[in-house]
Amino acid sequence: MNPKQEWIEKAKKNAALEATKNVKNGFKIGLGSGSTAAYAIEEIGKRIKKEKLHVQGVPTSYQAFMLAVQHGIPATTLEERPTLDLTIDGADQIDPELNLIKGMGGALAREKIVASASKKLIIIADQNKKVKTLGENNHPVPLEALPFAAPLVMRRIKEIGGKPVLREGKMKVGPVITDNGNVIIDANFGLVHEPAELEHKLKSIPGILETGLFVQMAQIAYIGKQSSVEKLTRKQAPKT
Repeated sequence: MNPKQEWIEKAKKNAALEATKNVKNGFKIGLGSGSTAAYAIEEIGKRIKKEKLHVQGVPTSYQAFMLAVQHGIPATTLEERPTLDLTIDGADQIDPELNLIKGMGGALAREKIVASASKKLIIIADQNKKVKTLGENNHPVPLEALPFAAPLVMRRIKEIGGKPVLREGKMKVGPVITDNGNVIIDANFGLVHEPAELEHKLKSIPGILETGLFVQMAQIAYIGKQSSVEKLTRKQAPKT
């Protein structure tokens, strides 16, 4: 591991350590997917062993489920626990309002469902994930779509100014298939100045099951840096 990658991994881990301090005895927790969320799952497992913490987790992917089993976190489901105390998850990009792009790991639909079932969504990431505007550096918006609808979805995305690419698998022939049996389309829209508006347009396209735009969902983000962790809190809109 090169020095840059080493500090990035340390930053991810430090952010995860701060986030898991929000987990209390008896909590029902959404367990995010990906390399950063994996550190949170590992730390929760350590607290279960050390503090005799009693929690249950709803994994957002098969990967998260296997990590939960590995680290001794009892798994549950939304059927059993329809309301969760919090979810800890990673993100691919985070803007100043804590709007997110997620889904490069392919678990965006389950991640959004679990986050929506939670009283609080806590995001953990390294500082490279912070951006002024979503879509910087040609970052695409991942979309989960029905395989049958993929040609229509890609045509409609082009019609609203996007550049869609069907995500191909690595070490296998053909497209990436999600845990739900669907495909992922990565759509580049350039800078996304109005994420809520784009989310609405995308969700109106038949065949798109979910988007990687998480708008006004995260309450807190812990951003790992080289020697510290920055806590960001979303400003709540004033009540009318």
